[in-house]
Amino acid sequence: MVREEIKRHLYEKYIRPTEHSVKKLIGVEIEMPVVNLPGGAADYAVAQGAARRTMEHFGFVPEKFDDNGVCFSATEPVTGDNLSFDCAYNNLEPSLGCEKDINIIQARFQKYVNFLNQELGKENHTLTGMGVNPFYRVNRRDFIPSERYRMLERYLQKSNIWSVPMYFHDYPAFGAFASASQVQLDVDSHRLIPTLKAFSLAEPVKAVLFSNALLDSEPDLLCVRDLLWENSTHGINPHNIGMFDCPLESVDDLLEYICTTSIFCTMRNGRYLHFKPIPITDYLEREQVTGEYYADGAYHEITFRPAAEDLDYLRTYKFEDLTFRGTIEFRSACCQPFADTMTVAAFHVGLMDQVEPLLELLENDRVLYHHGYSAGELRKIMNRREWPEFVDREGLKALCLAVLDLARENLVQRGLGEEKFLEPLYQRAETLTSPGRAMAEALEQGVSRSELAKRYADF
Repeated sequence: MVREEIKRHLYEKYIRPTEHSVKKLIGVEIEMPVVNLPGGAADYAVAQGAARRTMEHFGFVPEKFDDNGVCFSATEPVTGDNLSFDCAYNNLEPSLGCEKDINIIQARFQKYVNFLNQELGKENHTLTGMGVNPFYRVNRRDFIPSERYRMLERYLQKSNIWSVPMYFHDYPAFGAFASASQVQLDVDSHRLIPTLKAFSLAEPVKAVLFSNALLDSEPDLLCVRDLLWENSTHGINPHNIGMFDCPLESVDDLLEYICTTSIFCTMRNGRYLHFKPIPITDYLEREQVTGEYYADGAYHEITFRPAAEDLDYLRTYKFEDLTFRGTIEFRSACCQPFADTMTVAAFHVGLMDQVEPLLELLENDRVLYHHGYSAGELRKIMNRREWPEFVDREGLKALCLAVLDLARENLVQRGLGEEKFLEPLYQRAETLTSPGRAMAEALEQGVSRSELAKRYADF
């Protein structure tokens, strides 16, 4: 399959869906850690029981079951809201059905979480708004025993086996304790490239405002989620994760970029196969590929012939990820304290129609940019607790406030009162304090992890 044929296939998968009319719908997914407040491992049975009772109470229809018959995903048929466990039974994720108003999404999210925490509280557990489970050290890290999650778990564990010229961290099971807040927004094909450019340049500002994931072994990182993805098997090909750290000036540039990404899984005979990631252009030129699948309690090696249909299983984890639905999935924000949950959606919705002024603001910025660093490098720098001397604090505050003002202007024009969700971000910009920074300072002052979990669970 020659490169131009691959690009045509990718065009149909990723670009064609953006050529339809934009409905301006908002999709929100929020992964939340399940915390055992006394400090022990979260009890899977407690989490499963609370989820089951919530599904029953709100009329969710079970959809997916693990190999033991436990339902780990169910959908409410009227709203399309889904409640599922992500990777493991201590990471619970409501995916709210698409709406045009963040207020409606917030109301349903709060309704579900209040009920869930009422049920979890009976066993001294809670959901909380943190990007890393505060008791990750003692928690179980086994993934959900299902076809896809078992494949993903095994693939990530290959960091202990594969030899590649990169550093792997010691947390291949990070999916069991790392939680994100993700937003999907419709995008028009004519605005696709400037939108990707503008939001990529905004990533260092987002690091300042949204960082909320602490790991003891990385005390200077306020958002360790980036490292967990980048230094795992997902990051063997850096184009599968993180930033678009190269110029994108056209749809063809974007398709060329996607051609450099790697595939690491597909399906044969109803079973997931995983293999060492291979750039898709190389993959489809190969006569055969050797992978691994699970069956009858063990993993088995398999050799198979690549097919063009396997591109349906191409999955990247970019901060701004173009999907087959004609949306951009913004996935670089940590789970936020519950009172501030919708800050992530409000930020992105507000800026989605401000792409041109946002680009102008950031391309002309001299606070972060034009000091010899790319947007990707600046994202890493601003994720740290200590910032370099070239970062002028007052200038940074002004830059963050200017970005928020752009978002607020558009939310006000929408006339739905959604601008109220930006207020916590204005407070963070004024003090240059993210939830992760506040958490790190509280821990140093002797505040317990359990107390912080309760604080970050309050609405």
